[in-house]
Amino acid sequence: MCDTLAIVNEDGVFFAKNSDRDVNEGQVLEWHSAQTFPDNAQCECTWITIPQVAQTHAILISRPFWMWGAEIGTNEHGVCIGNEAVFTNQPYTKKGLLGMDLLRLGLERGASAAAACAVITGLLEEHGQGGGCGYEHRGFTYHNSFIVADTREAYVLETAGTHWALEAIQGARSISNGLTIPDFAAKYSDRIKTTVSACRQRQPRTQSLAEKAQSAGDCFSILRDYGAGQSGPVYHWLNGAMAAPCMHGGGLVAGNQTAASWVSELKPGNVHHWVTGTSTPSASLFKPVSVHAPVDLGVAPEGVVNDSLWWCHERMARKLFRNPGTHLGEIQQQCTTLETQWQDKPPHSAEAFRIHEELLQTWERDLLPAQIQDTRPWFVKRFWHSRNRAAGCL
Repeated sequence: MCDTLAIVNEDGVFFAKNSDRDVNEGQVLEWHSAQTFPDNAQCECTWITIPQVAQTHAILISRPFWMWGAEIGTNEHGVCIGNEAVFTNQPYTKKGLLGMDLLRLGLERGASAAAACAVITGLLEEHGQGGGCGYEHRGFTYHNSFIVADTREAYVLETAGTHWALEAIQGARSISNGLTIPDFAAKYSDRIKTTVSACRQRQPRTQSLAEKAQSAGDCFSILRDYGAGQSGPVYHWLNGAMAAPCMHGGGLVAGNQTAASWVSELKPGNVHHWVTGTSTPSASLFKPVSVHAPVDLGVAPEGVVNDSLWWCHERMARKLFRNPGTHLGEIQQQCTTLETQWQDKPPHSAEAFRIHEELLQTWERDLLPAQIQDTRPWFVKRFWHSRNRAAGCL
């Protein structure tokens, strides 16, 4: 479950996305240089292999650790893409390209937003979409929608099986886990699964906030949002805290969390990207990154605790959100203060990541005691007990 938005104005485009995945599904931030391939080369995607192209673009992506495709990314030409799981009345095939594969292929092969859309729709029609998309439940599958943006324009691209619809964005536009292009949605939506995803609560919220946003910092705030008047997650027994953009697991039926967050400011000749590289943007730091300046982030996250940045942050966050009223506000203030300074004068990416790592150590040492009273509902406690045991966390 995810939320993606774009804001198109006369100066350029803002792009923002929360990637919501299974709670133990570490997400890898990685750089890939442009490459040239020989004739008859093949591209091994998550579940199928397709013909490779002669030349690919340099990309920076955020991907679930176990799949080839990505949830969010950009390329050297300033194209950004975010995808959404959508649920339709069309057949779900057992094997094909994942929506995440289509996203990465669009970045590797498309030098503009329009070109990336053409790549995705062409591959969709040729190879179809399908295969297991989930980490905890590998058989879980869905169709996909996308926002595809560059420095001049952006599009909503929605799919149902091999069918698709395209809409140019004017002003602010957000998408979530339901089809939104009216005629296409009326024809292809699966209303029950769409309802469970809580997208009918999140999408109007992100849309209203996007219409007021004027800066990258405003986009950070949208991705951190818990709903009108809320300062922390609000849980429902069915799907946890999935009704707000900053998502937390905890439901008896569904339980994703925001696993990674991304904001881009796209102007001709002036492109800036900001990423958390971690879960829970409400308690994380947006750091500047560039597709042209790879950062050594050390060990990559997996599905169990390791020494990656993703899991170092996750250990801290799982303590904090037992009772977020204690120190979440203080952590948020520290993050927003730094981000405000950085938007005027961004540090080198490696320095920003180093500062984040130091903050994590400080927060754990000074703010979070070993034992924190868990104030969450019983079903949320049960959810996290089982996930923590599976990951070897806490």
